[in-house]
Amino acid sequence: MSNFAVVQDGQVTQILPLDIPFNIGSQQFSAVFLRTSTQAEKLALGIWDIIDGARPNDKYYWITGPAYRVNETNSTVEATYSGTAKLLDDREESDENGNPLYVQVYDEATQQMVDTTERLVTKGLKSTEIAATKAAANSLLSATDWMIIRKVERSVDVPADVTTYRAAVITECTRLVAAITATTSVDELAAVAANWPTI
Repeated sequence: MSNFAVVQDGQVTQILPLDIPFNIGSQQFSAVFLRTSTQAEKLALGIWDIIDGARPNDKYYWITGPAYRVNETNSTVEATYSGTAKLLDDREESDENGNPLYVQVYDEATQQMVDTTERLVTKGLKSTEIAATKAAANSLLSATDWMIIRKVERSVDVPADVTTYRAAVITECTRLVAAITATTSVDELAAVAANWPTI
């Protein structure tokens, strides 16, 4: 728990982070007060613990909050968060009138930005996850790429365990891309877990 709240007349009036001096009305408190004072001393001043609720994963959700709810029963303040799912699939962008938007480039002749023929696309989570998965696979394979080059250039055999490992990396990458592509919600996407092989 890192924050406390000042509660007056059933309402949160201040949020108090740890290790920062603060005032309650005209009364001043040192930066260490919240750490060194007893629970009874805090409650006497109307300082209540903040209990953090579950927070959505900001990799997949736009987070709003916290919102604070005073719990008179146990003299705590509950912090709650809400999340709005981020864009799952790629989206071709349009202007406010529904006209398609295009990628723009700078035109030297007119000294202005001009449209290309390429549609402006906002990448969704699935595209970014697929790109990250392929990058992870490439990173795993790169450690043994030199053996493949050696095989091509000098006909030195690649050890069997390396061949098996590289095939397993490619198989796992293919599985992950298919699983990500098949998802229809952010929660499904979040549940896709990698199981990369080791050598």
